[in-house]
Amino acid sequence: MLAQLRNRLESGSAEEYLSILFEKAERSRLNGFTTLAKESALESAREFDRKPWGGLMAGVPIAIKECISTSGIETNCSSRILQGYVPPFDAHVIERLKAEGAIVMGKTNMDEFAMGSSTETSCFGPTHNPWDLDCVPGGSSGGSAAVVAGGEAPAALGSDTGGSVRCPASFCGIVGLKPTYGLVSRFGLIAYANSLEQIGPLTQSVEDTALLMEIIAGHDWRDSTSAEMDRWSYLADLDKGVSGLKIGIPKEYFGEGVNKDVERAVWEAISTLEGLGASWQEVSLPHTRYALAAYYVIAMSEASSNLARFDGLRYGLRVGEDKDWHTTFSEIRAQGFGPEVKRRILLGTYALSAGYYGRYYLKALKVRTLIKEDFLHAFKDVDIVAGPTMPIPAFRIGERINDPLSLYLADVFTVPINLAGVPAISVPCGFAGRLPIGLQLIGRHFDEATVLRAAHAFETATSFHDARPEVV
Repeated sequence: MLAQLRNRLESGSAEEYLSILFEKAERSRLNGFTTLAKESALESAREFDRKPWGGLMAGVPIAIKECISTSGIETNCSSRILQGYVPPFDAHVIERLKAEGAIVMGKTNMDEFAMGSSTETSCFGPTHNPWDLDCVPGGSSGGSAAVVAGGEAPAALGSDTGGSVRCPASFCGIVGLKPTYGLVSRFGLIAYANSLEQIGPLTQSVEDTALLMEIIAGHDWRDSTSAEMDRWSYLADLDKGVSGLKIGIPKEYFGEGVNKDVERAVWEAISTLEGLGASWQEVSLPHTRYALAAYYVIAMSEASSNLARFDGLRYGLRVGEDKDWHTTFSEIRAQGFGPEVKRRILLGTYALSAGYYGRYYLKALKVRTLIKEDFLHAFKDVDIVAGPTMPIPAFRIGERINDPLSLYLADVFTVPINLAGVPAISVPCGFAGRLPIGLQLIGRHFDEATVLRAAHAFETATSFHDARPEVV
C-alpha cells in the first residue's frame, strides 16, 4: 500500500492528499494525534509536488509516537513534565525516513512515558479505539495504532517495551512489529527501559511493515546497543510462502485467562498456515509464568533511573517561583508526572534500593536469562512460535485503569518477547464481536525475514486485514 501510494503521489498531489488527512484528523473523535505539524508538512508536500524527490517513502506522510524525537516538533511523551519541549535533533529513525522522502505529519498520543497498555494515562486524555469508541486502542502506542486503523495516517512508528506496538496493533486490527533488540537504533527515543525497548512500525499490511523495516533497520554508532548487522532486504522474501515451515505452539499461551474467541481465532489461524504447507508442534516455554514479575521489576527499575533526569530545571514544566533545589525538584515532579508513572518510579526505586537489589532486580535478571533460553531451546526444533498477541480483545475505557494489576496481566504474552530480545509481529486474525484479534508470530534473533514471510502468507490467504472500522 505504501509503495502504491508513493507511486500515486508522484503523478498526483501530495499536498491534496495530506490536506485530506489533516482534515480527517482535526474532526476525529479518536484523540490519536497530539500535534499536527501542518505548516511544515504541507510545505514539504508542496515542494514535492513542484519537484518530486526519490526514496522508498517519497512524498508519503507518516505519524510518529510522542516519545520519538522530531526536530522542530514538540516531543512530550504525553506527560505534563515535558510539555513545550521541542527537540533540536531528529531520532535516527526520523533521519532514515526523511532520507527516503517521508513527510512527518504529526505526533501521536501514548500512555505517559510509554507506561501502560491502554493509552489512558496520557495527559491529553485517552485515545479511542476506532472499532468501538468506548474501548481502548491498546498501549502504549495507542495513538499510532488508532490513526492508522482509522485512516488518518497511512503508517506510523511506535515503540515496544513490553508489547506497546503489538498490543495496539492487535486491539486495532492492524500490523505491528517489535524488531529484534538492537536492530533499530534507539537514538532519539526517550527512554523508558533501555534494555527492553525497540522502535517498530504500525501499518495496514505486512508488506508496508517490511518496507518500513528496510528504512529504519541498521547500525547506528550513536546507540551503544545497536547491532552491527549487514543490511537485509525484508521485502525480498515476502512471497516465499510457508511450505515446510515448522511452527511451535507454546502450551503456556493457551488455557486459563485466554478469551475463548481469541483462542478460537488463533487456532483457526494456525490451521490456515498448516493449510498453506506449514506444520506445527507443541513446544514449552516453562518460565513464562515468571515473565510478568521479572519484566515489571526490570522495567520499573530502569524507569526509576531514566526518569531521574526530568526535573523541569533545564526544559519542560516549571511550577511557580523557584525555591531551594529539593523543594523545586519535588514540586515539579509531583505535578508533572501522572499516577502510573509515579507508581513505577516508586516501585523501581524500591527494587534498586540497598538490601533489595539482590532480592528483586538481580533475581529478575536471572529469570530473564531463563526466558531467553526457553526461546533458544524452542527454536532448535521450530522456525517460528505462534500464539495470541493479547489474551483478550480490547476492553472498555475506564474498566481497568484503577486496577493496575489487571492491566499488567494483559501483557502476559508480549513481555516474554522483550525479555528474550526476539522479534515478534501481530497480524489481524479474527474478531470477537466487532473487536479485532491479533495473531502473534515470534522468530529467532534477527530473523525478521521469516516472521514477515509467515505473516504475509497468512495475510494473503485471509481477508481480516481488509476490514475497516466505520469511524465517525
